[in-house]
Amino acid sequence: MPASIGDTVITDIGRRWAIPLVTTLGGLISGLLVYKFAPEAEGHGTDTSIDAFHNKNGVIRKRVPFLKLVASAITIGSGGSAGKEGPVALISAGIGSSVARLFKLTAHQRRIAVAVGIGTGIGAIFKAPLGGAILSAEILYMHGFKSGVIIPSFISTTIGYSIFASWQGFTPIFGEHTSLVFPSPPTLLSYAILGILCGIIGILYVRTFYGVRNLFRKIKIPNYYKPAIGGLVTGLVGLILPQALGMGYGWLQLSMDYGGLPLSIMIALVFAKIVVTSFSIGSGGSGGVFAPGLVIGGMLAASLWTIGHNLGGIPLPATPAPFVIIGMMALFGAVAHAPVAVIIMVSEMAGSYTILPAAMVAVGLAYLIIGKNTIYESQVPFFAQSPAHKYEFISPLLKEIQVKQAMLTRWSHIKPTASVEDACKMLEASRINLPVISMDRIVGIVAKEDTWQLPPGVRDTTKVETIMSAGLITIDPTETLEQALELMVNKNISSLLVVEPSNPTKLLGLVTRNSIIEAYESNARNMIGRVPSA
Repeated sequence: MPASIGDTVITDIGRRWAIPLVTTLGGLISGLLVYKFAPEAEGHGTDTSIDAFHNKNGVIRKRVPFLKLVASAITIGSGGSAGKEGPVALISAGIGSSVARLFKLTAHQRRIAVAVGIGTGIGAIFKAPLGGAILSAEILYMHGFKSGVIIPSFISTTIGYSIFASWQGFTPIFGEHTSLVFPSPPTLLSYAILGILCGIIGILYVRTFYGVRNLFRKIKIPNYYKPAIGGLVTGLVGLILPQALGMGYGWLQLSMDYGGLPLSIMIALVFAKIVVTSFSIGSGGSGGVFAPGLVIGGMLAASLWTIGHNLGGIPLPATPAPFVIIGMMALFGAVAHAPVAVIIMVSEMAGSYTILPAAMVAVGLAYLIIGKNTIYESQVPFFAQSPAHKYEFISPLLKEIQVKQAMLTRWSHIKPTASVEDACKMLEASRINLPVISMDRIVGIVAKEDTWQLPPGVRDTTKVETIMSAGLITIDPTETLEQALELMVNKNISSLLVVEPSNPTKLLGLVTRNSIIEAYESNARNMIGRVPSA
C-alpha cells in the first residue's frame, strides 16, 4: 500500500489457484450490474465524463454514479487491474450534472459542473487539489485548456480535498519526499531517455488497451459476460505475476527504494500491467486507467534506473525515487494529453516540487512522442472541434469571411416578359429565388411565394414582371457573411443579390443561407488546425 495509508508489507498468497476464480466472478458481477442498468458506466469512467461534456450537454443519468461506485469496487476488490480515479471522476461528474439539473442551470453551466466534477473527484482521491483543478480544464482536449473551468475547480477541489484528507489524512499518497533536489545538469540526459521510453511504452499502452477493447466489441456474446472473460485472463496472468493485480500502489512504493523489487519483476510488470489493465477494463469492466498508467511509468523508470545503476558511469539520481516519480508523470501525462496537470498532480502525490525541471524534460519528450494516441478517446483535438463549442465560433468566423467566398456564381434567371408558369417550373428546379434580368441588367427577383398570389389557370398568360419584386435588396461582394446574414434576418428573405459595387444593376451572384453555412463549415475545418487552445 502507499505510504499515506501505512507500511507496505509483502505476504504470501494462500490458495493462489483461486485467483482466476475470484477475478472472473468479480468481472461477471460487475458486468451484470453495468450492462443491465447503466451501460454508460462501463470502462474507465473519466472518458464517459469527457463524452458527457462534449456530446451530451453535460447530462449524466442519476443512476450512473451509484452503479459506477459498486461495479468499480467489485472489479478492483476482486483483483482487477484498475484504478479508483476513473470511477471517482464519473461519480463526482455525475453529481455535478445532477446538481446542475436540480437548479435548472443552462447546458453551458451543466458542462462546467461536469468538468469541475472530474477534477474535484480526482484531486480529492489523490490528495492533489491543484493538479485536480488543472486536470479538469486540460483533460477535455488533446491540446489546450477550458479556461472557464479553472476558477470553479480551484474552489471545488480545495473543498473536496479538505473533506477527504480530514478523514484519510493529509500525508501525500506516496509520502513526503522532502529530500529530493534538482538534479545536476548531466542527469537531465537520463531523464530525457526516460521520457523517450515513456512515450514509446505509452503508445503501446494506448494501442493495446483499445485493441483489446475493439476485440471484445466484436465478440458475439452478451456484453455482461465479457468482463468475466477479461477477469479470467487477468487472473491467469496473476497466477504467474500476482503483482500485476489490483491498483499496484504498494509495489510502486517499494520500487522507490533501491532493491525494493527485483529487476526482473519490475520489467515484467511494465508489460503485464498493460495486458491485465486492457483485459480488466477494455472488456467492459469498471475502473480507472490512471493508477495502472502510473504503475507502468513508475516500473519502467525503476527498471531503467536499476539497469543504469548496475552498469555504472551513467549520470543518475542517487536513489530511484525521483526517477520513479518522474516516470509516473511522463507516461501518464503523455497518454492523457494532460502534461501540466499530471506534473503538478504527481508532485503533490509525492510531496515535492523540487524536481520540476527534470519532470518538464521527461514529460515534454514523452508528450511529443505520443502524438495523437490518447487513453481518453472522447477527447477532441482542439477547442474548436468540440460539439459543445460549435456555436462559439460562428460570429467571429462570419466576420472574417467575405460574401464573394459564399456566393453562387452559376444560377438560373428569367426575363420579365416570360410567363409565371415558366418561373414556377424554374423555381421548383433550382429551389432558390430567381433573378429577373433584362438586357444584362437585374430588374427584379421572383420567389416561390410571389407565384402563390396567382391561381394556376392564369399563370400561363401572366408575365413575370407583374409579380416580381422590383425593390432589390443587394449586397457588395466584399462585405462579410455576418452582414449578409443580418440583412437576411432583418428583411426576412432567404437570399441576397450580389452586385458590382460600381454598377448596382450588374449581377455577380447570389448568396443564400445554405451557401453561407457551406462557406462557414469549409472555413471552420480549415481554421481548426489554427486554434491551438481555449
